[in-house]
Amino acid sequence: MPAEDTIVAIATPPGRGGIGVVRLSGSRALEIAAGLLKLPHSRLETQRATVCDFVEPESQRVLDQVVVTCFRAPHSYTAEDVVEISCHGAPVILNYLVELCLERGARAAEPGELTLRAFLNGRIDLTQAEAVRDLIESRTLYQARVAAEQLEGSVSARLKPHKKVLVELIAKLEAGIDFAEDDVSVAGWDEILQSIEKIRADLGIFVQSYTYGRIVREGLSLAIVGRPNVGKSSLFNCLLNEDRAIVTATPGTTRDLVSESASVGGIPLRFVDTAGIRDALDEAEKIGVQKSMQAVTDSDLRLLVIDSSQPWSDEDARLLDKLRPLGALLVALNKSDLPRRIPEGVIESIFSVGKAAVPPSEDRAPSSESPVPSPVWRIPAVPSCALTGAGIHELREAILAVAVPARDLGGESGLITNLRHQQLIQESLGALAKAREAASAHVHHEMLLLDLYDALRPLDQITGATGVEDVLDVIFSTFCVGK
Repeated sequence: MPAEDTIVAIATPPGRGGIGVVRLSGSRALEIAAGLLKLPHSRLETQRATVCDFVEPESQRVLDQVVVTCFRAPHSYTAEDVVEISCHGAPVILNYLVELCLERGARAAEPGELTLRAFLNGRIDLTQAEAVRDLIESRTLYQARVAAEQLEGSVSARLKPHKKVLVELIAKLEAGIDFAEDDVSVAGWDEILQSIEKIRADLGIFVQSYTYGRIVREGLSLAIVGRPNVGKSSLFNCLLNEDRAIVTATPGTTRDLVSESASVGGIPLRFVDTAGIRDALDEAEKIGVQKSMQAVTDSDLRLLVIDSSQPWSDEDARLLDKLRPLGALLVALNKSDLPRRIPEGVIESIFSVGKAAVPPSEDRAPSSESPVPSPVWRIPAVPSCALTGAGIHELREAILAVAVPARDLGGESGLITNLRHQQLIQESLGALAKAREAASAHVHHEMLLLDLYDALRPLDQITGATGVEDVLDVIFSTFCVGK
């Protein structure tokens, strides 16, 4: 990319709006912008917003009143000269302004090129560049907080101390090899192993946060499933806090899938209301049941709704057997405002109500009066009432506990949300494991260095490269070489 290029782009979303912003970046940004504006002063003032007119170049007729902000290099988003022109958000005005900039020598920016320039010019590192995209695409406030932490460099800040220890260890070993005649002291094997183990331990904890971080970034889907008329649609509406699904007393009202997204504990959750599972009475209901079972299979989490005011039935048992092997599952014991008619033997054998899910007691047999399947684990169950709203808060908390049990990981700054970062840290951990084995076997330093460089390289791909100069700086600033 030629450094002399000046690029231009509309920085606001397509469509009409109160404000639209055109951004110029490059060595000629101020020159190009000044030729299209009628300024109150002779030139653009740095780091100040200026109200002026956007005029047609030939006729000098005013097209719009705009606010122009000028940022001088390196104190700008791209570390180049940047001019932002805020117009009224009419597409015709914004597009015409861009056309005029192109006529005067600017080039249309490629997607993401402004952020790419910020990275290439050292304004941000790779993790911050990726966080810009995540912040723009965030759908919940918690997602935005996590992305903002990463935009401030939280991932790099977490990794840089480990890179520093690795570079120092590499420098010691390199110095011992290259400057042996100068009596440079090299760390003993215990010190080397201790350094490697310290890095491995913290990186291991850090990489585990990806399980939760991926969910924060991508969200989850939850299928609400159950027999007809157990209150699935009513519960669906309660969890969303809006009347999204049709609710009637007639069984089989829901024939097709109804889905809607909401934030639960900062996690984007897509709720899917399914048709009641039973032997279909007509072709339309049969198709609805088939689509429901497909949605249940494809979802990350399943919420089985049971009418606790009705006795436990063969249909309940069969449906539970179908859901168990599919993955994460919890139960809503709905209509809790009515007397519970499910036998206590069933509740104690299958469900964990008000406590964490635990294996059932081996000496506890299911009640003989109900067709209860042989349980493997007790399923988290929450009494709820869609009519009164009782238990809805507890149900949301249970959904989070089942979906993301490891979500308490030290706040937003302790998360990895990017698959690329997770895979690279795993790669570094693999190289560190080899380095530990090599150090334990007291192999020659040249061979140990290969593993240490292999561990450093993936971290460089996350935060930015470590050059030969960085290693030499450590060597010459730490050791008295060539006394």
